[in-house]
Amino acid sequence: MFTKNPEGQQMNEDGTEPSGPPGEGDAPVMPARQDGARPAIVRRAREYTGTPADDRSVGSYGDSKKLIVGRDIALNGEISACEKLVVEGRVEANMKECREIEIAESGTFKGEAEIEIAEVSGVFEGSVSARKLLIVRSTGRVNGKVRVRQLEVERGGEISGEIEIIPDTGDSE
Repeated sequence: MFTKNPEGQQMNEDGTEPSGPPGEGDAPVMPARQDGARPAIVRRAREYTGTPADDRSVGSYGDSKKLIVGRDIALNGEISACEKLVVEGRVEANMKECREIEIAESGTFKGEAEIEIAEVSGVFEGSVSARKLLIVRSTGRVNGKVRVRQLEVERGGEISGEIEIIPDTGDSE
């Protein structure tokens, strides 16, 4: 396709000098990049509530210790030091030293859970000890042994098994 003349310059087959940069015609040329054509990176805004970092009220811990078990995922074992576990799939585990569990409508949890707050929209089977609150949503089912300080059950929610109410000791945990 190209040849070189006696001075070492590239020449077309017909003996003329190429009109564009070397390699033009070999492959398509990319158009020049335009500024402003980059997609914007969306970043989640941080929420600053003005509460001290050691405040352990619901939602103040952020996402740093959040474990999400998605749909069609199965997890077996021990879970500890987790601020929040969100179950959308299937979990067979023992939870200790955790703060909160949320079982979505599609989620199933089997095992033992010692937590502060539990919200059940799916199925919980086993033993749960909620030091503060257990919420059973209208689509939720809890089967097994339940120890709880406060209990909320929406219309349609089900609890079957042994239920023990933990007495309120008056200290604000």
